[in-house]
Amino acid sequence: MEQEERRIWLIRQLQKEMPDYAGIPLPEDPERQWQLFRGLCNLRPPRKASREFLEVQDAFLQEMTREKGIIALDDLEPSPVDPRLFLWQGDITRLQADAIVNAANSQLLGCFRPNHNCIDNLIQTMAGVQLRYACWELMEEQGCPEPTGRAKITKGYNLPARYVLHTVGPIVQGKVTERDRQLLASCYRSCLEMADAAGLRSIAFCCISTGVFGYPPEAAAPVAVGAVREYLKNHPASALEKIVFDVYQDRDKILYGRALD
Repeated sequence: MEQEERRIWLIRQLQKEMPDYAGIPLPEDPERQWQLFRGLCNLRPPRKASREFLEVQDAFLQEMTREKGIIALDDLEPSPVDPRLFLWQGDITRLQADAIVNAANSQLLGCFRPNHNCIDNLIQTMAGVQLRYACWELMEEQGCPEPTGRAKITKGYNLPARYVLHTVGPIVQGKVTERDRQLLASCYRSCLEMADAAGLRSIAFCCISTGVFGYPPEAAAPVAVGAVREYLKNHPASALEKIVFDVYQDRDKILYGRALD
């Protein structure tokens, strides 16, 4: 199958799975077809998919990522202060790290809002439907919502990253408190601890909690960088060689750049 054939086939299969959306007409425009596919994936409950569906989906998503361009960490410029730290602006699902970090919600099942512009939605979409099901299995075993400041690990599936580390950041309403700062630092520390436990050598962080969770980016950046530096100082035997702060907006590039100076 070519990409267009895969995209249309996947949309039809998802509509068969979810009859409530079967009446949505197939758009002629490829971009609108992609938005429909993504939206249906966002709405799909956590459950196993057929082998045929996964084969077509995996080929489709992996080709999409190749077309966007995979970013090798060896091509990034390290911080002049610490060669283990990096700042990169762009789509985190393009990074070929051992693990990328997902800013998850406490249910750990991804964003169910079709085409929502959050990092959780993007990562779940580009990883494939396997990721939501893997998260569901973890949460079924745990039996309760994921506590703020902790982390879980899953495979990366169709991402260039081998693994995804899921962490729930603090929700800030109003002024940032000391408790908020502690919880945000715990997110970074928990991810680093899990990466070390898994023997990983590289990890890419998104800007945890600074989106819909309301943590002001100017307050989050020094906490994030400080937590990573403190971890490396306290764990001199850490196997981590590359730690990337991935940002998307120009504002965040400036803020995290200052924190890294």
